[in-house]
Amino acid sequence: MAFGLRRKHLQQWKKDVKKGKISFLTHYWMDDRFPNCKTVTKVGCSDYQRLADWGKQYGLRKEWIHNDPVYPHFDLFGEYQRKILKAEQQWDQIHFFNLI
Repeated sequence: MAFGLRRKHLQQWKKDVKKGKISFLTHYWMDDRFPNCKTVTKVGCSDYQRLADWGKQYGLRKEWIHNDPVYPHFDLFGEYQRKILKAEQQWDQIHFFNLI
């Protein structure tokens, strides 16, 4: 279950993804399968190959892409999430969600 999303951030993420940009959206998240993870970051891009190539640099496999027809994205959580957000200098999301 997702919560803590800000409408303006979600709208901007959708707009950027549709334009073929690599875009990041972090929100609070609860899933019994991952009891130690409280947030998830969706990294989306409508250009599937661009998204797959981007993920490859971080060891993400293209098979892990949630192949949504409009908003394809990786779901990042845990150590992958922290490592990638830092590498991509997503400081606002890191600090807001206390992912240091």
